[in-house]
Amino acid sequence: MPDVSPPKPSTLPGPYLPLIPSLANPILQAELTERINGKTKPLGALGQLERLALQLGMIQNSNQPNLSQPQICVFAADHGLARHGTSAYPSAVTAQMVHNILRGGAAISVFARQHVINLQVVDAGVATDLPAHPQLLNHKIRHASRDALTEPAMSDDECMAALKTGMAIVRQLPGNILMVGEMGIGNTSAASLLLARLGKLPLSACIGRGTGLDDAGLSHKEHILTQVLARHTNACSPFAALAALGGLEIAMMTGALIEAASQRRILLMDGFIAGVALLVAEQLAPGVCQYAVFAHQSAEPGHRHLLALLDAEPLLQLQLRLGEGSGAALAYPLLQSACLFLSQMASFKDAGISEQAQ
Repeated sequence: MPDVSPPKPSTLPGPYLPLIPSLANPILQAELTERINGKTKPLGALGQLERLALQLGMIQNSNQPNLSQPQICVFAADHGLARHGTSAYPSAVTAQMVHNILRGGAAISVFARQHVINLQVVDAGVATDLPAHPQLLNHKIRHASRDALTEPAMSDDECMAALKTGMAIVRQLPGNILMVGEMGIGNTSAASLLLARLGKLPLSACIGRGTGLDDAGLSHKEHILTQVLARHTNACSPFAALAALGGLEIAMMTGALIEAASQRRILLMDGFIAGVALLVAEQLAPGVCQYAVFAHQSAEPGHRHLLALLDAEPLLQLQLRLGEGSGAALAYPLLQSACLFLSQMASFKDAGISEQAQ
């Protein structure tokens, strides 16, 4: 179970962020535990699915949780830092992949169709202008973040605008479960920088091959990112670190996660970059992580450290490193199963089976 301590005030300067409701409800927790243990199975036989059902019930404040109108938002942006060769692909691929998603050809497009999940792409800061599309939300803050090697990736105003936009997007979305994904060449670099700074971890533990760097490329990436961290030694608070080291899509995801948690929505988390946005959200608005279900452990090395930092238990181990929200979409049926066994599976009493038979 996630932490259920009382809500704390946010740490974001300026405009008010909502308090995140606590999940503490001992009566409901006891009722859910009794329901789960009373199903026609040996005690604990559904393993992690039982803990998931308990968490979903606590999030929805109900002994019969359900999923309605699931949403995936893929936040897209480019990164000025990518000009230094920290990715195996050029920045132009960001816009090309957004087009691929909107045409229905990306992995997340396929998985969203398979599981009947509403999919939208949010232009948070793609370097080129994108043509209008029914599934595209144009909320471009600027054409790519700045080069973090020489200046903050975002000004304070730009970072705040991205946070507030992410919150506003969620306020317009129906449903009770949110999945966030990302698309942006160079965003594993931004995520690694944020994890190292906010997680107080060695940079080397946070860096991976991203889009498929070879050994020389990985060494070059670490060399550049080490310089970036040294350039922004004073960016230590969550907001300052996000502005200096992050990206427009990460900031917008952060705002979306905060708003969704304030509305008691389930946050079905994807991999490394979405997870770093959650880390920022938790440090800005303590309590957000109570609402997070961790879909999988990414193949990105930093994700393992991030999950440990958040005391998270991922549902899947598939060696994914794609992003886009793909891992969250793949895990979605497990949440459906957790809800359904709680509501439809017979109890020993209903089935007339002796509980001693366990």
